[in-house]
Amino acid sequence: MVFVHFSFFQVPPYQDCVDFMAKNYPPGFSYPEFAPQFRAQFFDPEEWADIFKASGAKYVVLTAKHHEGFTNWGSPYSWNWNSVDTGPHRDLVGDLGEAVRNRSLIYGLYNSLYEWFHPLYLIDKKNGFKTQQFVMNKLLPELYAMVVRYRPELIWSDGDWEAPDTYWNSTQFLAWLYNDSPVKDTIVTNDRWGVGCYCKHGGYYNCEDKYSPGQLPKHKWEKCTSVDTVSWGYRRTMKMIELMNLPTIIEDLAYTVALGGNYLLNVGPTPDGMIPPVFEERLRGVGAWLEINGEAIYASKPWRIQSENTTVPVWYTSKGATVYAILTAEPSTPTVQLLGPKTSNATKVTLLGNPTPLYWSPVRPDAGLVVLLPELPYSPGRAWTLKLDGVQ
Repeated sequence: MVFVHFSFFQVPPYQDCVDFMAKNYPPGFSYPEFAPQFRAQFFDPEEWADIFKASGAKYVVLTAKHHEGFTNWGSPYSWNWNSVDTGPHRDLVGDLGEAVRNRSLIYGLYNSLYEWFHPLYLIDKKNGFKTQQFVMNKLLPELYAMVVRYRPELIWSDGDWEAPDTYWNSTQFLAWLYNDSPVKDTIVTNDRWGVGCYCKHGGYYNCEDKYSPGQLPKHKWEKCTSVDTVSWGYRRTMKMIELMNLPTIIEDLAYTVALGGNYLLNVGPTPDGMIPPVFEERLRGVGAWLEINGEAIYASKPWRIQSENTTVPVWYTSKGATVYAILTAEPSTPTVQLLGPKTSNATKVTLLGNPTPLYWSPVRPDAGLVVLLPELPYSPGRAWTLKLDGVQ
């Protein structure tokens, strides 16, 4: 559940890039000339993978290629415009993939279909996408090569919105991917494969960035969001007020899982290959919370009720006959009222992290209960989980 936007587009400041270049670079200096400054000299895939493992993540997605077309691997279809030929002079995709998989994490790759500057793409676009020079000579050969070389378990497609799936030859590629590729038995894909595809077609739905459905969807989905609320990539100008704090992240995670979604949290490393401490702190904080409350998150399913807000905001998940009530705020009194569960004489309530049964009483004969809480332990995300057995 960790998304990593890592590329040389993080070298110039995210905001006021044109003005910054005009003031600090000579006339005629072009955007691609930033590539040699993307050196990733402090990139340590083992350290990154340790942080991701500590976050409680089960899968990691790295940018193999973003919209500028620069690949983080030595693509033979991106000569001198990749991390092996210039900049870091190393295979970032391969190095991180090995470290991540050694920690039993699933490895996914983000890949942009379109490229801002590629001349063949610009020709196709000028022709109203009636020609496919870019697709046939660059995009598809590169996608096939990436899959064969790195065998990702997930492909996070993007950059599709300017042209229909017929231009991208999406069905051709996906048919090969699911039927004949080396990853045909394990691969998962999202829904960004052409105009009008998202939220309609895909192994799971991303829909739009930071998508929140508001109600339980009928199809598996994922919320992709970023610790930095302004940017997906690293910004030297970012401020603390612009970052999601840990309680906000935990509440967003609980909301997403209660509605049956996966949670993909993005961090942007620096161009020299470091994960900023403020991002590492957030990731480790999520992991510390999951160490205690992960039972309510991992392999859980939506319950018949997703949320309620009586005493405090509550998000429900379930696993078999067990129901979990995730409290995303500390109650102002020693009790919490839950109206959704139907209790019985066999009902048992515990607090995750504390096996001692809690006292409770019914609100009505047929439904609802009031739970007497113990002194709540410190929670890094200011959220606690009640485990309810013997309820309906």
